[in-house]
Amino acid sequence: MVLHQLLVEKPLILHTPALSSSENPLHVASMAGHTDFVKEILRLKPEFAKQVNEDGFSPIHMASANGYLEILRELLTVDRRLCRIEGRNKWTPLHFAASRGRSDIIKEILVACPESLEDVTVQKESALLLAIRYSQFEAIDVVLRWIREKKRDDILNMRDEFGNSALHQATWRKHRQVVEWLIGFGNTTTGGTLIVNAVNKSGLTALDLLLIFPSEAGDREIDVLLRNAGAKRANDIFASPSSTLDYDTYQQNAEDRCESEPEDDLLEYFKFQKGRDSPSDARNALLVMAVLMATATFQVGINPPSGVWQDTNLTGNGTTTPKHLAGASVMGSFSPVSYLLFVIFNSLGLSVSLYMLTILTDNLPMQLEFRFCVVALYFTYYTGLTSMAPEDATKSVIIVLSAVLPPTIHPLIKLIKLIIKKVKRVVSELTNC
Repeated sequence: MVLHQLLVEKPLILHTPALSSSENPLHVASMAGHTDFVKEILRLKPEFAKQVNEDGFSPIHMASANGYLEILRELLTVDRRLCRIEGRNKWTPLHFAASRGRSDIIKEILVACPESLEDVTVQKESALLLAIRYSQFEAIDVVLRWIREKKRDDILNMRDEFGNSALHQATWRKHRQVVEWLIGFGNTTTGGTLIVNAVNKSGLTALDLLLIFPSEAGDREIDVLLRNAGAKRANDIFASPSSTLDYDTYQQNAEDRCESEPEDDLLEYFKFQKGRDSPSDARNALLVMAVLMATATFQVGINPPSGVWQDTNLTGNGTTTPKHLAGASVMGSFSPVSYLLFVIFNSLGLSVSLYMLTILTDNLPMQLEFRFCVVALYFTYYTGLTSMAPEDATKSVIIVLSAVLPPTIHPLIKLIKLIIKKVKRVVSELTNC
């Protein structure tokens, strides 16, 4: 065998990694799926199985994540407690298996170490919650079958750091099949153990999460499942103090955070939170908002209130109608000041929204083409404004505005942020006095 030959030539080869780095040959063999090497290394240096490398992985983590069942079995023969060894963010081998959908690995770990299903990550997520989060339906089925067979229904109601249960997660992600599986355990009102009306830290039940966006496909079926199981909205639960649902849990969560109304809780739930919401989702939301604002301000700018004159009148004819040219703004002719304020604020909105689009699309392909489109849009907008402006000082102001506003947006935003920061600092100092 190659390993034997290497040991004859270099007797200290297995001792060298312990001195040079946190990764040993067993890590490498487990990652590569070399079962024979794993067997031999475990025979010679079984203590390698417990070492965690600098990335937070032990050999059993690697075997579980990659689905190497035979290697997992070899590692478990050394010590079954390896199933519960914690890596980065307190992830165990079962967590990796559940998030990757390694059903065979999950079965093997649960047989060797059933209590590992109780282990949670730093975010308080169990293996079941991770499987639901990553939409690993086969893994979810395996875990739920094991829970039913071992009568460990308490696992169903475990919560993550935001107070979301498995039913919350499955409902939010619109996993109809998973919702049906969970409800199949029975709820607290029918003699089962699933708390269908568990309230998370934002004051929302699973039914609340479903009804927030009722237009999604399959929502109706999930709604029927939940309501047939006795699901209610949070407001309906607290309006009925005699309810035997998870009211105490919500009260405890309410004590842990500041007292707030249900409306405030809902607002807190939708606020962007670092660590919970991905930056890419936030970026996509900002892109949508910037596009909507750019569209609205552009349309309003070239189609001003009151419309434009359809005829030319350079004399006035002794009437109250001011002199005007065809295509000029009616509002600008009658009220130049109001029209000028309208143009300034609308142009500010358009400039900021286009600035946001430029920042959010930075480093994306076809940057030159996009920047060209933005510049063309600016010129189109200000050309339209200039042509609609009355023949007076208003047109001069608009021409100056079109030249000055676009390049000053960035420093203007930085200045406003600096002013706000200083004001907050002064207010904070005055408050602490």
